[in-house]
Formats: sequence, structure tokens, C-alpha cells
Amino acid sequence: MSHYEVAHWINGAVSRGQAKGQQDIYNPATGAVQGKLLLGSAADLDAAVASATKAAKAWAQTPALARSRVLFKFLSLVQERREVLADALVREHGKTLPDALGEVARGIENIEFATAMPQLLKGEYTEQVARGLDAWSVRQPLGVVAGITPFNFPAMVPMWMYPLAIGCGNAFILKPSERDPSASLLMAQWLKEAGLPDGVFSVIQGDKDIVDAILAHPGIAAVSFVGSTPVAEHIYKVGSAHGKRVQALGGAKNHMVVMPDADLEQAVDALMGAAYGSAGERCMAISVAVAVGDAADALVAALAPKVAALKIGEGHGAGMEMGPLITRASQQRVERLIGEGVAAGAKAVVDGRGYRVPGHEDGFFVGGTLLDGVSADMSCYTEEIFGPVLCVVRVPDLAAALALIEANEYANGVAIFTRDGHVAREFVHHIQVGMVGVNVPLPVPMAFNSFGGWKRSLFGDHHAYGPEAVRFYTKHKAVMQRWPDSLPKGPQFAFPQNN
Repeated sequence: MSHYEVAHWINGAVSRGQAKGQQDIYNPATGAVQGKLLLGSAADLDAAVASATKAAKAWAQTPALARSRVLFKFLSLVQERREVLADALVREHGKTLPDALGEVARGIENIEFATAMPQLLKGEYTEQVARGLDAWSVRQPLGVVAGITPFNFPAMVPMWMYPLAIGCGNAFILKPSERDPSASLLMAQWLKEAGLPDGVFSVIQGDKDIVDAILAHPGIAAVSFVGSTPVAEHIYKVGSAHGKRVQALGGAKNHMVVMPDADLEQAVDALMGAAYGSAGERCMAISVAVAVGDAADALVAALAPKVAALKIGEGHGAGMEMGPLITRASQQRVERLIGEGVAAGAKAVVDGRGYRVPGHEDGFFVGGTLLDGVSADMSCYTEEIFGPVLCVVRVPDLAAALALIEANEYANGVAIFTRDGHVAREFVHHIQVGMVGVNVPLPVPMAFNSFGGWKRSLFGDHHAYGPEAVRFYTKHKAVMQRWPDSLPKGPQFAFPQNN
């Protein structure tokens, strides 16, 4: 594919704006530059906010059913063109085509949920809360809201945000990752084709400067973010300091506890997909297998040949199970953490450093890696690797497994594999983690639930998508009404009571 340019989307059209510069877009499988990204300026953001502010007023007055009909049309377009969107993900992110199609499918579920907005926005009505007095509540849009999204799910994570925000009656500004930005313009074009008014959806490409401009901009009421914990914490603190509503989902160190009674074959298959799918570049990836008691030796022995046999290559290739990492820097960082683990005493049962794919020798590949004998003080355990590395930590019993997980600063997702219902119930009840799987390695909630971790995996009061998103993207208004014939005589100086 020849070189291309990715720009902004402002007021219903592609805009080159007043770009402050350009950034290369790489094909991770080849290591070659394939496009150029225009980096936005403060003036570009101002233009987007001005357009969104104007559009938001009319869009908020549009009946919820009419807004949902636009989303229904958009849903149809995404379903018809899912392979076009998935192809863009393979080229710029590097994930395999089946994985990219899976990402698009999970994103579509969020659009489906958002089409139900007329039902989701219904308030409550109470007649006769006091004599002659009725009360009700409504949810109204915030105005202009923004989303800052990560490289690892350039289609799905934005779909966690803008369909819900738009369905609630807001205008939405997307700042996608600068590493794989093409999906953002596809979504913008299809929304316009579906009948979305100009200005209701905007895209501003950029780097940290644009992120900071979004956090400080007085015309933006709320910010949604998904990414690493240090950045999530920054966005939460700065955005909140500027009076914005903020939900900031951070990093993870997800554990899967394997009990001695677990079905070994099922546990191994689960770990293979959860640890190495999408090259480990998932916030819900299992990066630590906690082997309890005598489960450890059999688990490592069963995992090793499967990890060594992973089919790794360019994402369009038939039968590929894993693609490259997103950048050369990511590749080098993952290999460094593997090396630090080995130096600290971990055993590289399978070592993916220096992995090369024939015909793609310059790609950003790291082979599947299995580290045994990892301890909680090693950097390969304490840091979020975000690569195809599974660390095995051996513990004597379930109590030790719980203590290990509870001591970790992250609390995004966790899983346990066991045949014992009592053990599973106790684990689910006591574990202090936001999303829990029992014999399910990636407990990612469906679109009609909500997604989010605890502790330093989430900053803010609201989880992502589902019912939580409806609450996040709207403000609650309480109304009380009384008519003249029922008004009490004379001034009432005492605090009102319901009599």
C-alpha cells in the first residue's frame, strides 16, 4: 500500500487544520513507514470544540428516538464493512485478522447497546410526594465531551465511548492513538453517512500536547480515557482540577490462579489465548499464572511446547496466532524486562527474545515467552509488560495466591480455574478486583454491563460503557411541581416536610 496521510475530522469533513508537524505511521510487521499523521495544534482543537459546541445544542434537542435511528444506520454500516475496519487494524496495529475482526465485533455490541437509548434515558416519576406535589427526574446531556483512546484497541475502545455519548445527546471529540489512527477517520466518515449532523463527532489527531489541551479546554465538560496507569492518573488529576468529569482506566497485572484440581488442558488452552492473544497487548491479558501447590510442574510442562509452537507473523497470514508489537520501542522494552527477569533468577522456559519472522526481519516481533519461578519483587512481575510474556508464580495454597494478588497495585481482572464450587465462591467473594472469571480467563463484561477495574486500574467514579456510561455522559436533574390550587397559604419559614 502506498504512503497515505491521516488528518483530522472537523465539522463533518477531513481537515488538515494548522498542523504543528507530522509523525510516521509504521507497519509493525515490516518495520517500515507506511503513512504520515498530521499532529493537531491548539487551534485545531479550538475549531473542533467550536463546531461541537454549536452542533451539541441542536443534537441535544433531537428526540432520543431520532438519535437512535442514526445509530441504527451506523450500526448497519459497520456490520457491512467490518472487514474494511479490521484490515486497517491489521496494517497499523499488527494484530491478526481474526483478532481484529473479534475487536470490531465487540465494538459493534456497544453500538447495539447505544441504540436502546430511549429506554436507557427514561427517568422516574413519583406522584404526590407531598400534598399536591409531584416529582420526577430526567437525565440530560453534558454538552461537549472527549475521549482519549489507546493503540491496542483503535476501533473497540472508541466504541465504548462515542456511541453512548452521542446517543445521550452529547457532541463527542475523539483523540485516538497516534500509532494506529486510520480507524478513527473510517468511523467519522461512516457516522456522517449514517446521517449524524456535522460537528457532533470530531477527530483531533495528536500527541501529549493535544491531550493536555483537551484537559484544560473550558469548552469540554468530560473526558474518558483508557491507557497506562501513569497517564490515567495524570488525566484524572489535571482534568478534575479543570472542573471536568473524568473516567480514566489505567493499567493491569492480571492473574490467573490454577488450582491443583483444575482441568489442566482447559487451563493451558485458556492461558495460551489470554496471555499471547494480540501479542499480550491487552489490558485484560493474563500476564501471571499463579500455580497453586502441585499444579505448577504439570502446568509449565504442558505450556512450554505450545508456547514454543506459536504461529507468529504478519496478521493477514493464514493460521497466524500472534503478530508483532506496536513499535520498536515496545519490542525493546519487552525484551529488556525478559532479560531482567532471567537475571533476577526466573527461568526462561521459552525465550522469545531475538525472534525473527522470515520475510519480515525488520518487524517488531517478540516470540512467546514463558518465565517460571517468578517472584513478586522482579521487574517482570511488578511492571505491566504488555507483551507476549507469561510469568509463572508458584504458591503453596489459595491463601498465598489471594495475598499475592491483593498486594498488587493493579486490580483490573483476575481468574481462577478450579472444579471446586466452594473455592470458586470464596475466591469471587473475597478477591478485591473489579472483574473476576471462574474458569473464564478474560472476564470482559458484555456491552449491557460495564467494564472497569479497582485500585490503580481506575481513576474516577464510573466504569466504562454500559449503564455506567449513560450515567457518566448525562447529568441528573430532579424536578418538583405544584400547581396554585394546592399551594399552602402564607409564607413557610420552616424547612419543608412531607406531611
